[in-house]
Amino acid sequence: MENELLQKVEEYLARAGLSPTRFGRIVVHDPRFVFDLRAGRRPRRKVYGKVTAYLVAHGV
Repeated sequence: MENELLQKVEEYLARAGLSPTRFGRIVVHDPRFVFDLRAGRRPRRKVYGKVTAYLVAHGV
């Protein structure tokens, strides 16, 4: 589940040309979010939903 989310986030970052820090700030108000995901962070359901909704809204 977390790996799938990270893959989708990475895909979006590459496609959009957005930095991990900027993505985290925009979506969950946490500039370390992507770095923490890469390090194994397991987001809570609410955060997972927020990120997933953002990605769906932006075509990922």
